[in-house]
Amino acid sequence: MDLELAGKSAVVTGASKGIGRAIAEALAAEGCRLHLAARTEADLAAVRDDLDTRFGARATIHPGDLGRDAEVAKLAAACADVDILVNNAGAIPAGDLGRVDAATWRQAWDLKVFGFIGLTRALYPRMCDRGSGVIVNIIGTGGTRPNANFVAGSMGNASLMALTTALGAESLDHGVRVVGINPGPIETERLRVQSERRAEVDFGDRGRWREVLANLPAGRPGLPREIGEVAAFLASPRAAWISGTVINVDGGQHARAPH
Repeated sequence: MDLELAGKSAVVTGASKGIGRAIAEALAAEGCRLHLAARTEADLAAVRDDLDTRFGARATIHPGDLGRDAEVAKLAAACADVDILVNNAGAIPAGDLGRVDAATWRQAWDLKVFGFIGLTRALYPRMCDRGSGVIVNIIGTGGTRPNANFVAGSMGNASLMALTTALGAESLDHGVRVVGINPGPIETERLRVQSERRAEVDFGDRGRWREVLANLPAGRPGLPREIGEVAAFLASPRAAWISGTVINVDGGQHARAPH
């Protein structure tokens, strides 16, 4: 299916690895012009070179910490007229109310929550002024099933789901769509490291990390490309009647009874 994205411009945050990189790949394959943002310049440059070689993407990189207001403003100014904004950067650590200290909590929210809000505040009005644009927020299922052992992430994700739903409910009146994706566990470097630690505790063998994920739907985590392809569709004119919606992409895990 042609997603009708050729020639569109998109900024993807957290684009140097994992889900962000997979989204950038999916958009590049559809002919988008890309702006890639993440903290580490070398990692971004490697992604840029790969996408340029495979897809002729002519991507532009924007290294910087989007947990800082000045860096958010700098990126927004450089990408002021993009057609698509994909907010993806950030990962909030697990832990209960006592384990996540105030500094860690604020730092995580500065990137994952206020980073999303900052770029949206900067670019959404411009999209509305010209009557077109799409914002795709990559959030997480923690917001749908709050967990005391993931309290900062549950609260942060719930707030971003509310932002997506509230803004997307009125955005189409201005020609703009705001949508979200809640990925379930995805096979990223972060998930593998976490699973290896658990496997070492449970089995005394880090190499058995996949076994600790056996209770997931189909006995496996999702793949980054499975999120990337959904994101590309939602960003495309093929999804023109979808706004104010957050889609769970987790193999149905959100509908299972808690263990």
